[in-house]
Amino acid sequence: MTSTKTTPSAAPSSAPDSSAITGLEILENQSLDPHRLADAYARNGAVHLRGVLSAEEIAELREAFTRHIETDGSDGAFHEIPEGDPLRAYPRMIQPHRAEHAPGRLARRWLLEQRVMGRVREAVGPVWAAQSMFYFKPAGARGQAMHQDNYFLQSHPETCVAAWIAVDDCDAENGALGVVPGTHQYEIECPEEADAAESFTTITVSIPEHLKVEQTDMKAGDMLIFHGSLVHGSKPNTSTDRFRRSLIFHYIPEGSREVASSYQPLLDARGAEVHIDESEYGGTCGEGWVARNH
Repeated sequence: MTSTKTTPSAAPSSAPDSSAITGLEILENQSLDPHRLADAYARNGAVHLRGVLSAEEIAELREAFTRHIETDGSDGAFHEIPEGDPLRAYPRMIQPHRAEHAPGRLARRWLLEQRVMGRVREAVGPVWAAQSMFYFKPAGARGQAMHQDNYFLQSHPETCVAAWIAVDDCDAENGALGVVPGTHQYEIECPEEADAAESFTTITVSIPEHLKVEQTDMKAGDMLIFHGSLVHGSKPNTSTDRFRRSLIFHYIPEGSREVASSYQPLLDARGAEVHIDESEYGGTCGEGWVARNH
């Protein structure tokens, strides 16, 4: 995998060669050729895998996380969410795999599961697990403005990789992800202020003029694997009665020597803790924001 410098830059550098970009590819997980997965990831920076988790497995995740947040929301991320916001009742959960409650045990299981972590390994090589998150995104909730994940994780010299699992069917109406294939070739960009009416987070990044946002349409149990520099985000959930729940993991290639401190300890494939150096690549525009928003 090509190393990616993660020091935020004030503006995009000269455009990389985009001739190989084919757009987001959708592949069937059950019949997947690992070489095709790695090739699609390298060309586009993102791959959509169909049917990674079964309906029964998704139901278990959905019920465990929803029951927990509705009965004990103490570990929800409420920061900067105002009273009356739909996300106040259903805040995202960050690093649930570190907790011993039922959804935490499920998050840890799936974080290290071969069908998830193993697919990431097929795309980029051996990895350590760095983060788990669960988003509820109920009807009426704001989205998350366009961003690049490695702005937060600061994995260096190899960038982070996300595995984004749909826990509900999701499309444009209920705020499914939009991704920009090809932006994985760019460095991390210094963000600008986001539209607070559209995004619950406060920053956004620009999209290169020659590239475009592709709206995803996922079934529960599908998974997106994408690069830490890939620009992605989501619009508000404009449905009247649909959640857009998702279980999200981040991994660090074993070639990385540094990562932001809040993501440590990392876990290897057996669940053993791994510590690497704390990242020094936050950049002047990155300092302080991590603690507020990620």
